Amino acid sequence: MKKQLTYIAAAFFFTGMISAQKIDLNAMPKPGPTPAINIAKPKTFQLSNGLTVMVVENNKLPRVSANLSMDRPPYYEGNITGVSQIMADQLENGTTTISKDEFNKKIDYLGANLNFSSGGAFANSLSKYFPEVLSLMADAIVNPKFSAEEIQNSKERAIEGLKTEEKSASAIADKVSRALMYGKNTSRGEFETVESINKIQLSDVQNVYKKYYAPDNAYLVIVGDVKFEQVKPLIEKAFSGWKKANTPVTPLEPVSNVAKTEINVVDVPTAVQSVISLSNLTTLKMKDPNYFPATIANYILGGGSEARLFMNLREKNGFTYGAYSSMVASKYSPEFSAEASVRNEVTDKAVKEFMNELNAISTVKPEELENAKAKLKGSFIMSLEKPETIARFALNQKVQDLPSDFYTNYLKSIDKVTISDVSNAVKSTILPNQSRIFIAGKASDISEGLEKLGYPVKYFDKEANPVAKPTAQKVDASVSVASIADKYINAIGGVAALQKITSISTDATTKVQGMDMSMKMIQAKGGKMAMNISMMGNTVQKIAFDGKDGYMEVQGQKKAFDDKQKANMAKETELFPELAFAKNPEIKLAGIEKYNNEDSYVIKGDKTTYYYSVKTGLKTGEVKTAEQGSIPTSYADYKDVSGVKFPFTIIQNMGGMEINLAVQSYVLNQAKDSDFK
Repeated sequence: MKKQLTYIAAAFFFTGMISAQKIDLNAMPKPGPTPAINIAKPKTFQLSNGLTVMVVENNKLPRVSANLSMDRPPYYEGNITGVSQIMADQLENGTTTISKDEFNKKIDYLGANLNFSSGGAFANSLSKYFPEVLSLMADAIVNPKFSAEEIQNSKERAIEGLKTEEKSASAIADKVSRALMYGKNTSRGEFETVESINKIQLSDVQNVYKKYYAPDNAYLVIVGDVKFEQVKPLIEKAFSGWKKANTPVTPLEPVSNVAKTEINVVDVPTAVQSVISLSNLTTLKMKDPNYFPATIANYILGGGSEARLFMNLREKNGFTYGAYSSMVASKYSPEFSAEASVRNEVTDKAVKEFMNELNAISTVKPEELENAKAKLKGSFIMSLEKPETIARFALNQKVQDLPSDFYTNYLKSIDKVTISDVSNAVKSTILPNQSRIFIAGKASDISEGLEKLGYPVKYFDKEANPVAKPTAQKVDASVSVASIADKYINAIGGVAALQKITSISTDATTKVQGMDMSMKMIQAKGGKMAMNISMMGNTVQKIAFDGKDGYMEVQGQKKAFDDKQKANMAKETELFPELAFAKNPEIKLAGIEKYNNEDSYVIKGDKTTYYYSVKTGLKTGEVKTAEQGSIPTSYADYKDVSGVKFPFTIIQNMGGMEINLAVQSYVLNQAKDSDFK
């Protein structure tokens, strides 16, 4: 009872305060004063070989991280482009003092993370194991073991990666846009090719290690549960044998923005979305007066889901899942860029909206400025909870030549920014009249609209070489939907053989994010279909449709198909839709395009576009239009199964992820009605 009276009294007291002060409960509370920032300063020393070491003691958690970074400008690799990454791969292959297997066993046993890149290394472990982890990290760096066999393995993996990227509009966009911006024969614009990877030899890897993977201008930042006086002798002992290179610094190649904004297009015939990137070079550095105003301008423009680009291209127009921008104040490659992936049919409209927003960002509203300040300050304060943030600050301060109070005054620097400051910063960092509008997409679908926007449109191939505008090949007058269907049917076995097939059971395997996945699918006439996808023996997705009713089950959650889904599935009654092409008035011949690297006839249906090799007649692929977006599929490696040819390699792109299915077997005419329940 006493507690209850206390609560009631407190409530009356609080009510009286509200009444007396006449507080407006609907008003947003005013922000408090900007807090003072205290950032731990690293204890620093330097080895005789040039390695600068910074130690930040943080005993909140029993963990320690070591981050090695080399401050050197990009260097030109030429006809062996990719050699630095191949070199970095070797640092995880054991050392001259310990075998690869033993090295990796020790890392696993210690529960540590240890990885290497061409520009440094990173290690993370519990503090009690850190001395041993640091020793392993140093051993790999100082005493690398290079072998022709391991280098060949790395080359093969790199080439497989390049082959996968050949069909990715995003990968093509990244590669070619940088080549056009910096020049394809420069340190910042060159890119790996199958030819350049194949040319890399053991001596090249050894040479790039000696010249560039060196302690000259290198920084080792240790953050965590350590004592400076204890870790210093460990580092001196571990890294003293790392030899200085004294490699002269090669000046970066000169570069400039285009005199007038232009559109650069790379044709990706299989793309169902256009990857759009608008970029321009800047001279922005972190120590510049414009740094904070430019950072705020970028946040307002494209810093997140409430920024102008996102609200325009996604929320207002529904062109994309997301549109963003970035302002990179890099020491060697400062630039501004804005990007999004949009549906082919709205590519030109999206470009127009991008340019509208870039032109309008020189004017911001007071509420936008205050919101950006609040978000950036909040993000900065939250980042201070992470020890690696302090490591990054310490490194930036050295590499970017920042004033000693740059981070302690970070919040105050944000507070000082005015609308006028933002406007002035935009003039030198966001240049809508001197930008490259780079687009990787299906040229036949997007070119006409782009050429009406008023900018010069130039075309390039996937190697960043100028090419003529891709034009549709003429279809011979004798070719028709019926003749293409007949050629395909005859190529895989003939009408009589296809009509005997009542069901097809497919067993295929693939890898998703490094894990094995299997797919079993059964199809039968009348639209019947059953599919089971499993990983590590466990079903992750199941679909069943008996021609009239069906369901989808994902990780044990079962959901019946709605009427619309059932109607769509019931339409696909034929196992081979080509048998019914002649009877379908919606099927149209749309020309010849490259698909799966082959000239292919294009036949468009209501929801599916089909592609057939001009040369062989075999189906090269198809693109289905679904609610979640277009799904392209490629077919290859046809083999005979009981008198009918089927593709044993099926590559499908879903949401930007490529799934390469290797078919293990096809079984014909064995399905039962119970399979579809």
